[in-house]
Amino acid sequence: MDLGIAGKTALVCASSKGLGKGCAEALAAAGVSLIMNARGAEALEATAQEIRDRHGVAVTAVAADITSADGRAEVLAAAGSVDILVTNAGGPPPGLWSDWDRDDFIAALDANMLTPVALMQAMLPGMIERKWGRVVNITSGSVKAPIPQLGLSNTARAGLTGFVAGTARQVAGQGVTINNLLPGIHATDRAVSLDTGVAKAQGIDIAAAKTQREATIPSGRYGTASEFGATCAFMCSQHAGFMVGQNIVLDGGAINATL
Repeated sequence: MDLGIAGKTALVCASSKGLGKGCAEALAAAGVSLIMNARGAEALEATAQEIRDRHGVAVTAVAADITSADGRAEVLAAAGSVDILVTNAGGPPPGLWSDWDRDDFIAALDANMLTPVALMQAMLPGMIERKWGRVVNITSGSVKAPIPQLGLSNTARAGLTGFVAGTARQVAGQGVTINNLLPGIHATDRAVSLDTGVAKAQGIDIAAAKTQREATIPSGRYGTASEFGATCAFMCSQHAGFMVGQNIVLDGGAINATL
């Protein structure tokens, strides 16, 4: 399918690896030029060059912490005005409700709620002026079904979801869509980290922990970054202009819900 976005420009955050990389790759395959961001310069530039070589699109790599004010300013200065924004940041650490203090919650909110909000506030005016834009926020299946050990993530991402619900309907009439893409378990470094936590907590090896978690997914496997990226690219396409303020779950059926 021709997504109709060749020649557009996208800012994709946390895109040196994992789900962010999957999104950047899929957008580049559709002919979209990229501004890619991550904290690690070496991994970021390697991924950027890989995408340049494979897809022949312009890629600007900006190594910076998108969750800090200085990092955001650096990325936004390099990006200028973009047509597509994909927000993404690593999730906060797991734990129990009794483990966290105010600083932990503020850090989670900064990374997983306030940073995407700030990026949208920076990019939406230009999109509105041009009467076209796409925003996809990578959040989490936890906003549909909270995950007990990920209380920090549950809290911050739910706040972002509420912001998007109202804002998306305010800008839709100007040709700008904002939606959220909610991953379940995908084969990324985050999954390895969580598998490792399960293994340590239960005294089992990491392979057994992975098998145990795969058994909770009706599809019987973890998702891949490439299929996640393809879904993101469709949400950014010309064909998704009537999708407004939605939370698209990509979890292999793990959340057992009718709606």
